[in-house]
Amino acid sequence: MASEKEVTNNGVEWRIKMADGASQTLVPEAKPASNVFLGLKLFIVGLALKVWKFLQKAWDLGVDDPRKVIHCLKVGMALTVVSVFYYMRPLYEGVGGNAMWAIMTVVVVFENTVGATLCKSLNRVCGTCLAGFLAIGVHWVASQSGERFEPVIIGTSVFLLASAATFSRFIPSVKIRFDYGAMIFILTFSLVSVSGYRVDKLFDLAHQRLSTIIIGTSLCIVVTMLVCPIWAGQELHALITRNMDKLADSLDGCVAEYFQDGDSSLVDSGKECQKKLQGYKCVLNSKATEEIMANFARWEPAHGRFNFQHPWKQYIKIGASMRSCAYCIEALNGCISSENQAPEYIKKHISNSSSKVGSNSSSVIKELAVTIKTMKKSSNIHYLVGEMNSAVQELQADLKSFPELFTSPSNSESEIPENKKIEPAASRTTVTLPPLMEIIPLVTSASLLTEIALRINGIVDAVEELADSANFVSASINDKCQKNGAE
Repeated sequence: MASEKEVTNNGVEWRIKMADGASQTLVPEAKPASNVFLGLKLFIVGLALKVWKFLQKAWDLGVDDPRKVIHCLKVGMALTVVSVFYYMRPLYEGVGGNAMWAIMTVVVVFENTVGATLCKSLNRVCGTCLAGFLAIGVHWVASQSGERFEPVIIGTSVFLLASAATFSRFIPSVKIRFDYGAMIFILTFSLVSVSGYRVDKLFDLAHQRLSTIIIGTSLCIVVTMLVCPIWAGQELHALITRNMDKLADSLDGCVAEYFQDGDSSLVDSGKECQKKLQGYKCVLNSKATEEIMANFARWEPAHGRFNFQHPWKQYIKIGASMRSCAYCIEALNGCISSENQAPEYIKKHISNSSSKVGSNSSSVIKELAVTIKTMKKSSNIHYLVGEMNSAVQELQADLKSFPELFTSPSNSESEIPENKKIEPAASRTTVTLPPLMEIIPLVTSASLLTEIALRINGIVDAVEELADSANFVSASINDKCQKNGAE
C-alpha cells in the first residue's frame, strides 16, 4: 500500500492506493468549532419556533375567551393596589412586617369567578379569626399554668385541634364548602400558638395578620365583583343549556346516521350528523364542573335574573338526568358502528317510527333548553311529551309486528330482495329469517330509543321542579297563541 499526493484547485488532496490497485480519497474532518456553531444555531432556531408556537396558542386562547385575559388584568390590578402597603410608610407601620400576608392572600384567594373568590375569601377570614382567637385563649391558659406545663398544654392543644380539623375535612358536607377554611384553621392555629411561646406580644402579632388578611380578601372581593364580574351561577346556567342542545343534536345525528340508506342525497347530511354525534360526550364529562360551579354559585349574592337562595342544587339533578340519557345515546352510537347490521328492508320496517321517536325526543330536549335559557315555563312541553310518548308506542307496535314481516302473505314480492325469497311451490310469499346477529343491533337500537324517551321524562320532571322552585315566569297567553299558530 502506497500513498501519493495530488494538488487540486482547492488545495492538497491525499489518495491511498490499496494492494489491489484501488484508490481511496481521504476527506479532511470538519473543525470542532464549526460543529459547535452549527449545533448552537439549530438550538436557537428550534427554541425560537417553540416560543412562536407558544405565543400563537396563547393568542388563540385569549381570542377564544377574552374573559381569561380580563381575569389576568384584574389579578395584576389587585396585587398592584395591595403593594401600596409596602410603599407607603404610614400603612406599613400600621401593619408592620406582616404586610406581606396581604399580598399572599391576594395571590391565593383571587379566582376566576365571583363565587370561587367569595368562597375562598370567607373561608380564609373565618378560619383565621377562629384559629387566632383559640390560639390566644390557649396561650393565656398555658401562660397561667407556669413554665413547666406551658409547652405541654400548647403541644396538646395543637395535636387535638389539628387532628379534629383534619378529620372534619373528610366529612362530605364540610369538604365541599369549608375544606379550604379547615386547612387555614390548622395553619393559623399552629403558627400563632407555637409562635406565642417565643413572642411576647402575641395579641399584636395576631391582630396584624388578621388585619392584612381582611384587607387582602376585601380587595379581592371588590375587584372581582365590580370589574367585569364572572358569575359562577351564570356559567352553570349556560353550561346546562349548551349541554341540552348538544344532547338533542347527538340524538338527531345518531338516528339519522343509523337509518339512512346510503343514498347520495344523504351524504352531506351524514357528514353534518357526524359532527354532532360527539356532543353527548360533553354531557358525560361535565359532572365535576357542574358540581364545582353549583358549590361556588351558592356563595354568590343575588345577581342578574338569579335571586337570593336560587336552587343551584337542582341544576346538578338536571345534569344527572341528562347524563343518564347520554349513556343511552352512547350505546346507540355503538349500534351504529357495529359490524353486524340488519338488512335495509328490515330497517325500513321501523325506520319511520324510530325517526319519529328521535325527532320528537330531540324537540322535547330543545324545548327544555329554551325553558331554562329564558327562565320561562313552556306552554308547549306537555304537548311535545305526548307526541314523544305516542311515537314510542308506535315504535313498540312495529317491533311487535316483526314476525309478520317474515310470514305474512301480504308482503309483495317487489318489496323483498331476490336473495331473501323462498322458491318452494308451497309458498312463494314468505321470507327466510335473517341471521339473528343481524337483527340484534336493530332491536337494541329500537329499545334504546324507547329507554331514551323514558329518561327524557326524568329530565322534564327535573326542569319543572327547577321552574317551580326558582319561580320561572309562566307562559303568557300571547306565547301560547303564537306557538299554536306556528304549528
